[in-house]
Amino acid sequence: MTVAERLVLKRQRHLKWRALDPLEIVLMMLCGLLLFGFCSTVILDIVTREIGRPWLWLQEVTSTFFIYAIFTGTAVATRRNDHLYLTAIADTLVGIGRTVVEIATRVVVLGVALCFIYFGSLNFLRGFSSFRMPSMTPIASLYAAIPICGVLVALFTIEQLVNGLRNGFASDEPLEPPHVASIEGIAPPPGDRR
Repeated sequence: MTVAERLVLKRQRHLKWRALDPLEIVLMMLCGLLLFGFCSTVILDIVTREIGRPWLWLQEVTSTFFIYAIFTGTAVATRRNDHLYLTAIADTLVGIGRTVVEIATRVVVLGVALCFIYFGSLNFLRGFSSFRMPSMTPIASLYAAIPICGVLVALFTIEQLVNGLRNGFASDEPLEPPHVASIEGIAPPPGDRR
């Protein structure tokens, strides 16, 4: 298995289209790069200030990494059901009750995604009249992350709704991995039925 294939979460596979797996891989890699860039620029900012030669443009770069990491992470976490998803309630239900809660949750997430698209686009267009200092880059360069995130969250939510209605929302996989003794010969924890 390649590193890229390991980035696609196998949990709740029945809610995902394989065609979107490459997008999840790209988003996961982008999240890693954005996080690395954010950490690096923060460290460089501290070092250059401490030596008395601050690079003022680093703050702009740091904020760009931070904002794009947040919105990219939100999108990929939606696909992986790690964010914007209320599992505690849905996991306790079965049958039609679970289906209703799962659909309602995703409809709310879809509504938020549509707000991201609409209001994020408005902010993006208005952002061409404001500029970041000292580079004089339009602030729209930051606001672009919002509607992009909205499109991705909407896509992943629709993916889950369609597949959930087709295949059911509940999966047969265990909620937690089974306990395994780390050293051969050691008995499993009390109450563990293997």
